[in-house]
Amino acid sequence: MSGLPDGYRLSDAAPGTADYRALRERSGLSPKTEGQARGAIDGAWTFRTVTAPSGEVVAMGRIVGDGGWYFLVADMATYPEHQGRGLGAAVLDALLAAVREHAEPGAYVTLTADPPGRRLYASRGFEDVAPDRTGMWLLT
Repeated sequence: MSGLPDGYRLSDAAPGTADYRALRERSGLSPKTEGQARGAIDGAWTFRTVTAPSGEVVAMGRIVGDGGWYFLVADMATYPEHQGRGLGAAVLDALLAAVREHAEPGAYVTLTADPPGRRLYASRGFEDVAPDRTGMWLLT
């Protein structure tokens, strides 16, 4: 994929559970158990990962969705020492390309943006939710 530094490779392969968990934790996302990681990997609509020249998986993102009209970008993560090289942008662009390729026009893509990712998401056309709406969550 153009835009990646020399030696980095973009793939549609899901990471293994150990890589998934490590990427989340080292990039500052909340830690997940082995079972949660397996569920996330198995339940994804699609994944994109970036492998460094060393062969280590250093960035990832996935989409959860129904495959028809609703898609949620999740688990966007890059190891801190690999940030600033366009890896997250390559992952996001590949995920959005998959939606555009497989979904009919009018598909809804959503995400929850952490402050460090806001600029990237905005540069790809994501907008804040309308002022009369709010995000909600439930921890079970």
